[in-house]
Amino acid sequence: MLPASAKATDAGSVRHGNLQSFTTSERTATLRKVTAMNKLRWGILSTAKIGTAKVIPAMQRGEFTEVVAIASRDAQRAKAAAAELGIPKSHGSYEALLADPDVDAVYNPLPNHLHLPWSIQALEAGKHVLCEKPIGLSADEGRQLVAAGTKHPRLKLMEAFMYRNHPQWQTARQLVRDGKIGELRTIQSFFSYFNDDPANIRNQADIGGGALMDIGCYPISVSRFIFEAEPQRVFGIVEFDPTFKTDRLASAVLDFGRGTSTFTCSTQLVPYQRVNIYGTRGRVEIEIPFNAPPDKPCRLWHEHDGTNDEIAFPICDQYTIQGDLFAQAVLNDTPVPTPIEDALGNMEVIEAVFASGRSGGWV
Repeated sequence: MLPASAKATDAGSVRHGNLQSFTTSERTATLRKVTAMNKLRWGILSTAKIGTAKVIPAMQRGEFTEVVAIASRDAQRAKAAAAELGIPKSHGSYEALLADPDVDAVYNPLPNHLHLPWSIQALEAGKHVLCEKPIGLSADEGRQLVAAGTKHPRLKLMEAFMYRNHPQWQTARQLVRDGKIGELRTIQSFFSYFNDDPANIRNQADIGGGALMDIGCYPISVSRFIFEAEPQRVFGIVEFDPTFKTDRLASAVLDFGRGTSTFTCSTQLVPYQRVNIYGTRGRVEIEIPFNAPPDKPCRLWHEHDGTNDEIAFPICDQYTIQGDLFAQAVLNDTPVPTPIEDALGNMEVIEAVFASGRSGGWV
């Protein structure tokens, strides 16, 4: 049985930064700051590719987001990235970025083993934090980050599962909620790519590499998002690379009591991704469920009553949407789209899959 430390709910379940919990002077100061801000000013911790290639350009197009600084432990690398991306400031250390008074929020795309320490340091520096998935190397690290967030109730803290904010997933969830596929019974997900580069961080076990941490977290998150619950038990089969010692192929069954979710993820298979959601009277299939392109329309299929409707979505960037929603939560003092406790729930399921793979039984 998995611990029920988090519920896979939407944003309304947890409120971080509620002004009612502050003193009169704190409320006045916070409201004055929010009123003066039209955009949330972001600092980027590192020049990681996901940041420079995807998240930063997306945030620069946001209505409520402005990227004002980027940091690297290599000052020249930070300077070059800033020049290339049109970012006003660069810092030669992460500490310098956290000390920058012009930075309101930090995006943390560092390698997995650095998610916890630098997210906590950002909170302690008075910055709001959007941390890449997974939030740490273990559920215990997840609990530490949740605890750190609790110590700073005026600051927003969220895991960067950008897919949830895309209109295709909001639509899929609503179709299920509205009974448009009948009773939800099972979900099937697949996510893979091929990478056998020993220098790639995804193939380094000691810093959190491997399939489950990198991409298996998505099918797990999707399952909890659509069932809006935590699995009661998990069964997993995990294969490890003999050289890298990372998990390169994992399959799992998540038992939610009223239905199941199955998935396979791999770092050494042909690239592919797809999600199917099955009910007693219909089905939803999402063509590009996780890496939704920012320059092409996305689509899903809703099969029901003998027909198969294609639903197409206008071009949008899920990273832009993520940044704007987080920024609005800060500017308006409302809950973030996904509470940080949800990230802990995901880590607990990842650990359960590993534990089942070791034991050969249900966990």
